[in-house]
Amino acid sequence: MPRDCLYCGEVLDEKMNWGALFQRDTRLLCDECDRGLVRIEGGCPGCSRPGAEGSLCRDCLEWNGNPEWNGVLERNASLFQYNEFMKEVLARYKYRGDYVLAKALASFMQTAIPKADLFLPIPLSPERLYERGFNQSKALLTEAGYPCHELLMRAHTEKQSKKTRRERMTGAQVFRLPDKDLSGKNILLIDDIYTTGTTVRQAAILLKKAGAREVSSFTIARG
Repeated sequence: MPRDCLYCGEVLDEKMNWGALFQRDTRLLCDECDRGLVRIEGGCPGCSRPGAEGSLCRDCLEWNGNPEWNGVLERNASLFQYNEFMKEVLARYKYRGDYVLAKALASFMQTAIPKADLFLPIPLSPERLYERGFNQSKALLTEAGYPCHELLMRAHTEKQSKKTRRERMTGAQVFRLPDKDLSGKNILLIDDIYTTGTTVRQAAILLKKAGAREVSSFTIARG
């Protein structure tokens, strides 16, 4: 049966796999849409920011220079650059409710997510969850076939996209973590995009206070 690209709807041309003649073509995006997703090669070792090859970017240096935040987040790994195409993909996914794109994005995550004891999606506030209909971070984990540990809770605040860079980095804590002993746990936070790193660090600092040995994050895009 013909299959369509999950983003643009074009029919996917079946590709012959000569290494395994009868192996099913599992692509979810057409070649053109796949090319629109620019993979991050190298980048900042602390946050995957493109263009900071082999050394920490200014964002990471600023975080590490603050005693309150130094060492809270071990590292962030992101798959793709936040280019114009990715902006449109995530806007359609998050704000226009195109859940099926979770399947396409998760297909790139399946072999890229680092090992961890617990996989935590960044939560939405109840109000935001009602507005969107689903948690985009939880959907990515679920579609990638990973266990989903929903330990964190989030207060309702103004959208991060509405805030300036400085407002994001100096904002008040938005998460709560019910009493939980996470002693010695290696935890991976999952989100759709890493911009300033504030969101994952606010989550990470609570997890570290609860005893987590190490907290890292993994996102689809690096803004």
